[in-house]
Amino acid sequence: MTTTTALLHAALRLAEQGMPVMPLREGKGPMGNCRACRKNVCGGRPNMKTPGTCACAAPCHAWAAATTDPDVLTSAAWAGAWRQAQAVAYHPGGAGLTVVDLDNAEAVAWARQNLPATKTVPTTRGAHWIYRGTLRSVNGVRPGVDLKSTMAYAQWRGPGTGSMAALPEAVRALAVKKPAAARPAPCTVSATAPVGGEECRHRSPAYLVRGIAMAEQRIEEAAAAIHTTVYRTFLAVLSAHGRCGCLTEAHIKRLFTAAQEKGESLRNCEDAWTNARTTLGM
Repeated sequence: MTTTTALLHAALRLAEQGMPVMPLREGKGPMGNCRACRKNVCGGRPNMKTPGTCACAAPCHAWAAATTDPDVLTSAAWAGAWRQAQAVAYHPGGAGLTVVDLDNAEAVAWARQNLPATKTVPTTRGAHWIYRGTLRSVNGVRPGVDLKSTMAYAQWRGPGTGSMAALPEAVRALAVKKPAAARPAPCTVSATAPVGGEECRHRSPAYLVRGIAMAEQRIEEAAAAIHTTVYRTFLAVLSAHGRCGCLTEAHIKRLFTAAQEKGESLRNCEDAWTNARTTLGM
C-alpha cells in the first residue's frame, strides 16, 4: 500500500467515526488555496468565522476544508492533494472535541499535575490530551500549551490510550486567559532592502510589480520543499530587482507574508533573505 493510499484509507476510517478530516502537506500545514480562493477572495467557506459563499471542490481554506463526506475525500478535486499529503489532520471542534496540545516534556508534566486524566496521544515532542467538548482555539495559553478545538486542526497521530474525559473547567479557564507570549504577525518584516546604486534596467515600474506578484504566486503555489522555494524565490527577486534600489520594504513585506502564510516562521524568512543577499554579494 502506498503512502497516499494509506493516508486516504486512514482519513476514510476517521470520517466514518464522525471526524472531519483533511490532508496535510509537508511541514504539517494545510493545502494552499486554489487560484480562485487565494487570500479568501471567494469569501471563504460557509462554516468559517465570517460566513461566505465559496463552494470550491478543492481542499481549500485550511481547517474549513475538513469533511466527513467520503465522496469529497475520494473526489478527483482532492486526488492531487492526497498525492502531496504527508499526514492526515482532523477538525477537533467539528468532532465535538478539544485537543490540549502539549509541546514538550515540561508541558506534559504540568498537565499531569493540573488536568484530569483523559485520552492521550504521544507526539514528536510531547502529547495531545483529548477531551469531549469544544471551546475557542487559543495558542500559547501557557508555555508549551495550545488549545485546538473550533476553527483549528490537529494532526492525527493514532487512537491513543486511556478513556476520554469531559472537558474540564481547568481547560476552559485557559481559553479565556491572555496568551503567555504574543506570536509575530504574518506581516512582520525586519529585513531591509539592498541600498542599490546601479542603474535601473527596468523599462517601467510595472516590471517590478509583475515580478513581486509572480514571486508571491510561486510561494503560494508551492506544494512541497517550502523552505527551498522561499529561498530560491527571494534569490530570484534580489537578483532581478535588488541592485538598483527599486526594491522597498513594502515589497519585502509582501514576500514575507506569502511565505508565512505557507507556514514559514519569521526567523526562517529572515534567514532565507539574508542567505540570498549573501549569495549575491549584497
